[in-house]
Amino acid sequence: IEVALFFFIKKYIRIIAYVFTKTRTMIRSHTLLTACCLSANAFSYTSFTNRPTAPSSLMHGLISTNNHDFLTTRGRAPSSLTSLFSAEPTAPESDTASSKYEVARGDGSTGGGGVPMTKKQRSDMQQHPTEGSSFENVEDNLVRPKVGAEMPKGRPSWFHVPAPSQSADSRYQKVKDSLSTLSLHTVCEEAQCPNIGECWNGGTGTIMLLGDTCTRGCMFCAVKTDGKPPEPDPFEPFKTAEAVAQWGVDYIVLTSVDRDDIPDGGAQHFATTVELLKHRKPSLFVECLVSDFQGDPNSVATLATSGLDVYAHNVETVERLQKYVRDSRAGYWQSIGTLEHAKNVQPGLYTKTSLMLGLGETDEEVIQAMRDLRSVDVDVVTFGQYLRPTENHLSVVEYVTPEKFEYFKKVGEELGFKYVASGPLVRSSYKAGEFYLTHMINKEREEKMATQGDGEK
Repeated sequence: IEVALFFFIKKYIRIIAYVFTKTRTMIRSHTLLTACCLSANAFSYTSFTNRPTAPSSLMHGLISTNNHDFLTTRGRAPSSLTSLFSAEPTAPESDTASSKYEVARGDGSTGGGGVPMTKKQRSDMQQHPTEGSSFENVEDNLVRPKVGAEMPKGRPSWFHVPAPSQSADSRYQKVKDSLSTLSLHTVCEEAQCPNIGECWNGGTGTIMLLGDTCTRGCMFCAVKTDGKPPEPDPFEPFKTAEAVAQWGVDYIVLTSVDRDDIPDGGAQHFATTVELLKHRKPSLFVECLVSDFQGDPNSVATLATSGLDVYAHNVETVERLQKYVRDSRAGYWQSIGTLEHAKNVQPGLYTKTSLMLGLGETDEEVIQAMRDLRSVDVDVVTFGQYLRPTENHLSVVEYVTPEKFEYFKKVGEELGFKYVASGPLVRSSYKAGEFYLTHMINKEREEKMATQGDGEK
């Protein structure tokens, strides 16, 4: 039996060795054939520079550096790779080669454009307006965003932002570690915010309460969705106060997913968190960026009277595009109504909102949105460029220029907003704006106290 077993094993070892040898030979032949194809100009340098998309997976594996395609990071092929993969002469290392690639890749100024609104859609807007809307004349050339629509070719140069520091001693890493230790979520991570490096290295983060799963499904947002998300952590308000104490910041933003599964939308959870933060550090400025609470005035009042400094809720886009961008349970005038009610129940409260641009809105629609917000005395508005998180979300209609953002900032200030943050990379909870708000709130409170003091005298 032992002898038979020996010869049996020996036979199969030979078979395995034979298969291995044949496979290795085939791999070598395939590699040689690939090299021949490349030298025959199948993948020449010229073909690379004229293609708007990334190289094939084979070439990407051969010529990538630090997980970034060399064409993306340098705009031209290194001379050694050019000579290896092309029968043509080595491309000169000049600005000409780089500019050719930039043109081929695109700078975001072409493509996109959105989807034209149909005659029926325009007619429905006029015949069935929402409460407070004024769609008397709907232009024929209006467009809207759509999932899967053509994207602009490339991306403008002004979207380059520094990567977060990976140093163990950086503020970014300390904030990240403290959040992980206390099992807290941030919208910075969940919504893939491009400013995460700048804000976290400044010791600021936007903490997301009530879990990381939303009950709504807006077509622009990368946060997870589920009709029945897990129950909120009852100890989360205490963990949040602990985390903020560790950071040692003067301004904190609290936000959350929509929780339509909770009777009050999570308003009391927010209020408890605010009260604990103020108890821990009375001088701390607290901004709450919250949902519309389904328009429930009691939930709005619960949070507005909790001691926070800034009540923020985003209308997200202009009135016409609401149904294409936001969940059907949200609404333009419902959102504006919550901002109005917050100020009515707490007159000294600052109210704030944000709009994304680049979704097919017109200048007139953006300005009208600002007028609508000022009609309910909203204090702060921010404008930022919409960036598609994944291919399953709305395509970008256009990349709005910095000059256009500056124009909207000017108009907003003329309309009476106390502060307008407007720029391609501005987000609703942006560190630069927090510094200004802190200064503005302190100044107005000091002036109010001085006025009261003079009155008593």
